[in-house]
Amino acid sequence: MTPLRAGIIAAVVTLVADQASKLWLLNGFDLARKGVVKVTPFFDLVLAWNIGISFGWLQNDSQSAQIALMAVKVLAVIALAIWMARSQTRLATVALGLIIGGAIGNGIDRFAYGAVVDFALFHIEIGGSTYNWYVFNLADVAIVAGVAALLYDSFLGVPAAKAP
Repeated sequence: MTPLRAGIIAAVVTLVADQASKLWLLNGFDLARKGVVKVTPFFDLVLAWNIGISFGWLQNDSQSAQIALMAVKVLAVIALAIWMARSQTRLATVALGLIIGGAIGNGIDRFAYGAVVDFALFHIEIGGSTYNWYVFNLADVAIVAGVAALLYDSFLGVPAAKAP
């Protein structure tokens, strides 16, 4: 399998898993009606609509702000796809596929709902106080894993063979 094909498969699998999980949690599981669902002592399912970008930055629910975020996302996906097509290593190509799949998944949410569907919440209780991580989704996990893989490939990966 070529690196490009592996990257495309990573993008498609990420997109399908992300959208399937969100559709099931919204419609099948009905997370909105159930509220907070405790899964483990440190992990809950909770519905959060993120109208901003990562970690809730740039929160703005106006239509023009949402269109601007979508335009930036489209440009980023195009740039990442060009990078993926030119990538020399399988790891970098798959990493870019994960990022692209996650970006498209969150973009679909923004287009369909006007916000990104986030649902996963890690937390810990220390001394009677609860500390929460940001609420996230599978697309966010894929994006973070893709960035980590790109960093690994860039700093510690095996150099690509040079063309003669």
